[in-house]
Amino acid sequence: MRIAAAGVLCLIMTQGAVAQNRTADESAVRDLVARYMDAREKRDGRALEALFTEDADQVTTGGEWRRGRQNLVQGAQASSERNPGARRIIVEAVRFVAPGVALADGRYEVGARRNWTTLVLARTADGWRIAAIRNMAPTTQPPAAR
Repeated sequence: MRIAAAGVLCLIMTQGAVAQNRTADESAVRDLVARYMDAREKRDGRALEALFTEDADQVTTGGEWRRGRQNLVQGAQASSERNPGARRIIVEAVRFVAPGVALADGRYEVGARRNWTTLVLARTADGWRIAAIRNMAPTTQPPAAR
């Protein structure tokens, strides 16, 4: 009986620790997306570079496939030059698909344009980093964020 009670107690404690870690990881993921947007707004190439894994890639709404951290940074800066206006990502959902791997889905607004985005994030030795970005132009416009 004591062994069963000890087992239940361990299970409860483990679930509590997992929930705390998941909350901390979700906060870290949302913070990383916010830092990404801040670096984009400031057009800070070094700050952007630090947010990506070395082999990160991105598919833009225009269909361009950018591969590698340097290409992502150069593409982001060129995009900001071509498409001025405030940018923001409103993360609507964070889902952990495997240990150390998260998807952040949300609305991506550039000026008056409304798109969708999915960021794939990986936990590395240096913390959470962006491994991939997939931007999509919806067939119908998503509503503006509140």
